Amino acid sequence: MAGVGKLMKQAQKMQKQMEAIQEELAQTVLEVSSGGGAVTIKITAQGEMQSIKMDPEFLKEDPEFVEETLLAAVQEASAKAKQASEEAMSSVTGGMGGFPGLM
Repeated sequence: MAGVGKLMKQAQKMQKQMEAIQEELAQTVLEVSSGGGAVTIKITAQGEMQSIKMDPEFLKEDPEFVEETLLAAVQEASAKAKQASEEAMSSVTGGMGGFPGLM
C-alpha cells in the first residue's frame, strides 16, 4: 500500500503544478496580427479574447475581404493559444494529456 500513498502525493503535486500553470496561462497574453497589421488580436494562452483592433482604413475594404481576414486572425489567435496551453501542460503531465481526469 505504500505505493498508493506515493502515487497520491505525486498526483497532488501534479495538480498543484497544473493549477500554477493555469494561472500563468491566464496571465499570458499573446498578440496575433493578420492582414499585414490590419487586424490585431490579443488573447490569453487560455483562449480568452482580450481585444480585437482593426485599422480604420482596412474597414473601407470589401466587406467579404474584411470578414475573411478577421476570421483568419481569430482562428490563428485561437490556434496559438491552444498551442501555448498544450505546451505548458505537457511540461507537467509529461505528455499524458490524453488520460481522463487530468485536464
